Amino acid sequence: MSSDICLYFQENNVARILAIANQKGGVGKTTTCVNLAASLAAMKQRVLLVDLDPQGNATMGSGVDKYSLELSIYDVLVDNAAVETVAVVAGEAGFDVIPANGDLTAAEVELLDIDHKERRLRSALTAVDGRYDYILIDCPPSLNMLTLNGMVAAEGVVIAMQCEYYALEGLSALMDTISRISETLNPSLKVEGILRTMYDPRNSLTNDVSAQLHSHFGEKVYRTVVPRNVRLAEAPSHGLPAMYYDKYSRGAKAYMALAGEIIRREEKRVIAASEMSWR
Repeated sequence: MSSDICLYFQENNVARILAIANQKGGVGKTTTCVNLAASLAAMKQRVLLVDLDPQGNATMGSGVDKYSLELSIYDVLVDNAAVETVAVVAGEAGFDVIPANGDLTAAEVELLDIDHKERRLRSALTAVDGRYDYILIDCPPSLNMLTLNGMVAAEGVVIAMQCEYYALEGLSALMDTISRISETLNPSLKVEGILRTMYDPRNSLTNDVSAQLHSHFGEKVYRTVVPRNVRLAEAPSHGLPAMYYDKYSRGAKAYMALAGEIIRREEKRVIAASEMSWR
């Protein structure tokens, strides 16, 4: 790597903020957020996971007890609590978490009376931008004020989806949502990538939908696929990412591969930007 590009990396040491989203539930969104965070951390990346779902599944799956929190993402959004005072360490997984619990349900109502309500998370994360390489936001499976905060804060959206017929309909609605937010609130927002989850290549519909995704989205579709895997399903009940529950499982290996793919994409993006800046 040239000295000019190394200098560009040093001068642009800001986090890559990615929202993990899908308006359809049960597609592996939270599983992706937790396991991608752990995999990126295992690759020596500094990672912050933001749990924006009142169910707190990403919090529990990271080994943090949502029932004993002193502070949560609620305090960040409603009371302007500083991120560094709310974030906790995700056990042995090596990343930080801004946790969530049922208190977050009230935040959506309370935010309605707050100025710039859709930018609360973005403003909060600005203060810690240089402390992390990646900030992953686990959005709830609906389009509400919490999801809006996540997408306004993010630069890219990672869409986790199953390769089934109804998923394509949901994807179309999600793309419309991203487009509207990009046009009105966050011009830098774009689809970062599409991740195929619960993937079963023996299923003809899976292959058909996968082919349609490649046809419409090309390189936006990650090469990595996440298979149906018992270990991935079991790991959250132990409060562990899959790689710390069973690092040899197919699910754990898939998310390590995804982390590598995301890092390589980011390196290419930064190098391209640096070359443009030096012309």
